[in-house]
Amino acid sequence: MSVATALDPPALAFARFVEDVRAVASPPGQAFEGVRLPDGRTTLVFRAHEGERTGDLWVAGPGTRAKFKHVTGIARVVSLRFKPGWSAPFLGVAASELTDRSVPLEDMWGRAAGDLCAELLAAKRRADATNRLAEALARRGVNAVETSSGQLTRRAVRLLEGGEIRVESVAFRLGVTARHLRRAFAENVGIGPKEFARGVRLKRALHLAETSCDWARVAADAGYYDQAHLIADFRQLVGLTPGAYFKRAGARISPPGAAAVEA
Repeated sequence: MSVATALDPPALAFARFVEDVRAVASPPGQAFEGVRLPDGRTTLVFRAHEGERTGDLWVAGPGTRAKFKHVTGIARVVSLRFKPGWSAPFLGVAASELTDRSVPLEDMWGRAAGDLCAELLAAKRRADATNRLAEALARRGVNAVETSSGQLTRRAVRLLEGGEIRVESVAFRLGVTARHLRRAFAENVGIGPKEFARGVRLKRALHLAETSCDWARVAADAGYYDQAHLIADFRQLVGLTPGAYFKRAGARISPPGAAAVEA
């Protein structure tokens, strides 16, 4: 069974841009298993192969559908998840170019990605890994600025994750049109605000279902019209009904490292 541990808090220099940094370790021969749910986040993923002599660095872009994972040959993973709207200044590409894709970091950073990979292979302690990532981001983001589009997107994200259901209501509260908000999300998050809201609602339903078997109540509390709406949306995003999802062996919301372990 893989074990995930939260790393030491990221340096203040980049905590503004990053949600969390985590390490996931697995005993030799043990597969990483889990599911990555659609969440509108972009994640930088380092993987040390078994033996820890080689590794790789990938960027897992925002997803629109769930992805189930079963990956072997990986000893440990260190992952860094950007806050919505902050990946572009550090990666050098718009979030929309990474939607539903996993891309080698080398494609964006060139030789610097190989240097960082070597540093992370040598960093056996979690604090060392955090420091290496912080230093790499500091070098890439020295000129990172908060654009008005990015600021708008992050304000909208807070509203949607805070319980607002309708995208039109979010746009109204922020004083912009729904079309303007969609453009901002595409550029900064990589998916539209409605797709982002669906992911938020899905995770909320799963959280509620951990302590309740009353799917009608779960649907209402999570923001669905009714139970049928929840099941239909769940099937489209996950590929399973809620009941089948919970019955599936190993199905769970993975920590960020495990979720993005498969490039």
